[in-house]
Amino acid sequence: MTMLRTEHEFTLPKGYVDQQGTVHREGVMRLATAMDEITPMRDARVKNNEAYLSIIILARVVTQLGSLRDVNTGVLENMFTADLSYLQELYRSINEGGDSLGMVACPNCKSEFDVHPGELMAPVAA
Repeated sequence: MTMLRTEHEFTLPKGYVDQQGTVHREGVMRLATAMDEITPMRDARVKNNEAYLSIIILARVVTQLGSLRDVNTGVLENMFTADLSYLQELYRSINEGGDSLGMVACPNCKSEFDVHPGELMAPVAA
C-alpha cells in the first residue's frame, strides 16, 4: 500500500531575506485542501487583483520556511521572483500532477530514479 505524502520539503533557489538579513531557503509545503483554494476567493485583495490569489494560497500551504515563526502574505510579497515562481510550480506539481516530476537517469552510472519537486537542485559546476 502506498502512503500519501502530504508534506514536501523544498529549497528555494535564492532564499527569502528577512529584516535582520537572515536568508531562509529550506521549507515545507503541505498538500492544499479545497478550503485553501475557496477561502481566498472571498479576500478583498483577490477581488481587486486576481494575481494575488496565489500569494494567499501559498501563505496557507507553506508551513515552514527556515526559522520563521509565520509564513504569511507579507513574507511571500517580499520574496524574489525566482523563489515565488519556484513555489508556484511546486504547488502545481504536488497538488495537480502528483508528487513526482518524473524519472531521470544519472549520466555517469545510468541508475534511474524519480525526481521530486523539493529535490530540484542547480547543476554543480565541474
